[in-house]
Amino acid sequence: MGDIAMTDNQTPILELLASMQSGGVVSKDHATEAILLLEEDLPWVDLPDGSQLQLLHVDINQNLWVVRNRFKPGFCIDTHYHTGPVFAVTQSGEWFYKEYPDKINKAGSYLFEPAHSLHTLTVAEDAKEDAVAWFAVFGSNVNVDENGDVTSMVDARTILKVYRALCELKGESCDNVIVIGE
Repeated sequence: MGDIAMTDNQTPILELLASMQSGGVVSKDHATEAILLLEEDLPWVDLPDGSQLQLLHVDINQNLWVVRNRFKPGFCIDTHYHTGPVFAVTQSGEWFYKEYPDKINKAGSYLFEPAHSLHTLTVAEDAKEDAVAWFAVFGSNVNVDENGDVTSMVDARTILKVYRALCELKGESCDNVIVIGE
């Protein structure tokens, strides 16, 4: 311990620290493996609004859903808000919120949406490629009309049900979706 003189009453503390470090600070008892999903492990499905969806992970207990979406040039989703926070990473292309047209999400960008942030996801008509983005959504997606009236809601359980039904219609398996709490 360098130039610091040790006293006999510090020895038990040093022995305790040494024993903690030798066995590891974080216990590996009951450790489980990480789950890796490659893009080809789950199918993309077409949604009625013209976008595509790949559901990656659902935690029913936390009302969390993690998706990858693909939006064509000119795409515009219904105005909505989320009851919890949303985290987004744009993988390719560009998109923006109609309410904030100067904040353009580009490949590699990260976006944080606080709960109740009202927005309308839009892809420019003249976009050169599809926009692909990854979203982790906590809570429900609440769609509203121009008067602010609720028109529909989607939550983790609903998105799982819809994704499974669309995969079944395509004859594709979605068994690799990570599902917790079912």
